[in-house]
Amino acid sequence: MKRYPVELSILALTLLLGLIGCLWLHHYTAAGLVSEEEPLLFGATYMTMNNPFYEVIDEELRNQVEAGGDVMITMDPQLSIERQIEQIKTMMAEGIDVLIVNPVDSRGLVDVLREASQKGIIVIAIDTNVYDGEDFVDHTVVSDNYQAGQLCARYMMEHRESADIVLLSHGAAYSAQERLQGFRDAIADEPGYHIVSELDCEGQLEKSMPLIEGLLEQGTAFDVVMALNDPSALGAVAALQAGAADGKIDEDAVMVLGVDGAPEAKVLIKEGYMDATVAQYPKKMAQKAISAAYAIKAGDHELQEEEIAVSLIDGSNVDEYLLEGWQ
Repeated sequence: MKRYPVELSILALTLLLGLIGCLWLHHYTAAGLVSEEEPLLFGATYMTMNNPFYEVIDEELRNQVEAGGDVMITMDPQLSIERQIEQIKTMMAEGIDVLIVNPVDSRGLVDVLREASQKGIIVIAIDTNVYDGEDFVDHTVVSDNYQAGQLCARYMMEHRESADIVLLSHGAAYSAQERLQGFRDAIADEPGYHIVSELDCEGQLEKSMPLIEGLLEQGTAFDVVMALNDPSALGAVAALQAGAADGKIDEDAVMVLGVDGAPEAKVLIKEGYMDATVAQYPKKMAQKAISAAYAIKAGDHELQEEEIAVSLIDGSNVDEYLLEGWQ
């Protein structure tokens, strides 16, 4: 019988085993026993979508998630903490891997977020901190909100030797509290600056406008409005314009300050109807949140909180910013 070299026999055996392996893999792939990795499911909920700031964050988050081949669902609690809790529970039941949350109430989500964390869901807080969340919030991305309030106060003191100030606040939002605390601390040792009223408008234009109109009707004297965000500031501007038309106030005598750097606020600053806003960077905020989520999923994560620097926009530098969009 003809004998073949050992090397040739080994080569033939290798080829045969390779063919068997290919046939085996084809069989089991066709049977559905070999599957590709499932896409991650992201859930997102913000205190309200009735704010362009959160629309920009959500759009950028979605762009980043879908670029990675993953899926995102968004729910709007419309400033209801009860609704937000139910929405988070719904998303957990749908099997989300990552929860990106902007709390309606910084204290109100503790239990449901702890439950999410215990289920192995990655929890990312965005734009505002969660009260006492160190043990169950994996990462937080916020603006330097305290500094935003400080910048507004410094601007005011540079342009006014004294002031009677109205604060437009949102008591349930930690970010808003931080901004107004920064403002208060900056004027604390300055005797010429007085807070004459603080009104909770929940950061909404539709609520801040009638609140300022109410002060005008009451005859409350004020010459500065410090708003927690730009929608609130826009409501104040609208109320002042209406009051000026009725002869109740000199619109030009009232300084209006906001936080966000929203396109509408920048236009009003350019046109002289609003004095200043502090720019936030919602796209950068979203990008950092997604980067943190993927890093945590990969087991490569150390930072627990990122704080994004803010900058003041006023009439002297507004042309350096894009008026039509967000920075």
